[in-house]
Amino acid sequence: MASAKNLLHVFLFFLFSVGLTAQNTQKENPVVLIKTSEGDIKVMLYNDTPRQRDNFLKLAGEGYYDGRIFHRVIKNFMIQAGWTEAGVEDPDYKIEAEIRDQHFHKKGALAAARQGDRANPERKSSGCQFYIVHGRTFNKENLSTFEARLNTTFTEEQKEIYSTVGGAPHLDGSYTVFGEVIEGLEVVDKIAAVPTAGANKPVNDITIISMKVLDE
Repeated sequence: MASAKNLLHVFLFFLFSVGLTAQNTQKENPVVLIKTSEGDIKVMLYNDTPRQRDNFLKLAGEGYYDGRIFHRVIKNFMIQAGWTEAGVEDPDYKIEAEIRDQHFHKKGALAAARQGDRANPERKSSGCQFYIVHGRTFNKENLSTFEARLNTTFTEEQKEIYSTVGGAPHLDGSYTVFGEVIEGLEVVDKIAAVPTAGANKPVNDITIISMKVLDE
């Protein structure tokens, strides 16, 4: 029979191994492949937005988004998905805001939709709806106007990206950005360019065929 001392060593080794596994997991940024009727989009999720990350991974893994459409598309702004039907949000919960200064609304940013400040002063995220920034470029004067309006100062990185790559700087500090497109920006461009009708809904449905969490 193993001694109490040996059992303690085994237990401590187990805890140490679990700790290493947890640290390794935290160092990884999960990647999700979004297959759409217009092509594939690959997104990387941030580890410092764990609530939103884990919720997105859960829903993607369960097939929640499979067959849903991009219900709101605005060229030079964003493409949005995860909606079910008017007035209904499923799952019926919200996620605590995880707004980080280092994550901003550059082109390709993956962010959580939410209700407006009046109904949702804590800026909690939707439990299911997300958007990908399409955006446009802004000049120095534009960015200065946004800084004054938002009472903030953009970093040099933000200014460079917003003036060259583009984005939606007016959303910074108000919505949780929890990932970014790492492949398939051309598909975002394609979706953003489709004809839309009332409520900015595409005339012809743009469907999420499937989402797959990749081992990367």
